[in-house]
Amino acid sequence: MDDLPVFPGFADIARRRRKVIGELADARREQQLSQTEVAARMGTSQSVVARLESGAIDARLSTLERYASAVGRELRMDVTPPGPAR
Repeated sequence: MDDLPVFPGFADIARRRRKVIGELADARREQQLSQTEVAARMGTSQSVVARLESGAIDARLSTLERYASAVGRELRMDVTPPGPAR
């Protein structure tokens, strides 16, 4: 995508974020949940879920955790030294 940051390492961060959001949206669709249903479970609006899924907003970690919980998933993170360039 053309909107990737130009700073070293930021492109990978953006890709990982999009991958996580894509996996959450896939989980929502697999369970045949609407954005409105997920939003209600998260305590937010459907438009926030839509903007999150489209990448229009830079979601906070707590928002991603609430989304994961709303679709019966667990968001896991770890802190490791950077691996070799891909």
